[in-house]
Amino acid sequence: MTAADAATPLAHALARGTVLLDGGLSNQLEAQGNDLSDELWSARLLAEAPGEIEAAHAAYVRAGARVLITSSYQASFEGFGRRGLSEEESAALFRRSVELARTASGDTAGGPVWVAASVGPYGAVLADGSEYRGRYGLSMAQLVAFHRPRIEALVAAAPDVLALETVPDALEAEAMLRAADGCGVPVWLSYTVAEGAAARRATMRGGGRVTGGLTRAGQPLAESFAVAAGNPQVLAVGVNCCAADKVGEALEAAAQACPGVPLVAYPNSGEGWDAGRAAWTGAASFDAALAAEWVALGARLVGGCCRVGPDAITALGEVLRQAD
Repeated sequence: MTAADAATPLAHALARGTVLLDGGLSNQLEAQGNDLSDELWSARLLAEAPGEIEAAHAAYVRAGARVLITSSYQASFEGFGRRGLSEEESAALFRRSVELARTASGDTAGGPVWVAASVGPYGAVLADGSEYRGRYGLSMAQLVAFHRPRIEALVAAAPDVLALETVPDALEAEAMLRAADGCGVPVWLSYTVAEGAAARRATMRGGGRVTGGLTRAGQPLAESFAVAAGNPQVLAVGVNCCAADKVGEALEAAAQACPGVPLVAYPNSGEGWDAGRAAWTGAASFDAALAAEWVALGARLVGGCCRVGPDAITALGEVLRQAD
């Protein structure tokens, strides 16, 4: 990889073709023997075992990933503060999340590797499954005030992009975009979508007329993606942390609301998360072959989320090579 390649903006790479994201960081950390049964989840290891995070990132680079998403998804000043860390110490951990991914990217023969700083929703910090419900009862101003310090701390480490991810609610999506406004780093916005019984209930509330999928809070996706329309800071829009068979209709809604904007898709394994028992349920249904459909719909960032490991990312990479 030449210095010129390393300096290529991610937006330029997306204009040339599809770029492979990594997979679930938490499942790789657990595969390495780490216990993540903690409200800080993988963010706890930023303080206690940063080498494990770097090793997990490196596993995805070896699998072919060209974008690494940082371990800051569940990180917050409030959460770190409850562990006795000062604001300065907490900010240093946010920066460390970017630095670990940058170091893990190394000097790869396969081309440049970009770092996406993860900005998870407010509900993730509650560690009670709220990111799969949304509707926290907070105002726009309160959500902006929560997210802005996190974004500022991450931007201080110069990531290539901010991943505003697993967003359950259009109100919070708009708040996150406001919090990132003017930070100098491009963003992607990725909703998580309603599935199963939750989707059926939300559709019934809408009179059975909703098409194109729903946010976890029950809002039509086509309307929810509109909060990103015309925003020059938005690099891509799409979905993550949903079953793979839900991605297609969500991408169609994203393309409708934000024409011409690259799409991002990184579903989970298809298993369900039981927040009460802190356990995964059901069978995995992730199918890398579906990525060919996503690329045809305009996906230019494709990878995996929870429970999608390095082997699946390698398989995705092969599908993308054939689809491009």
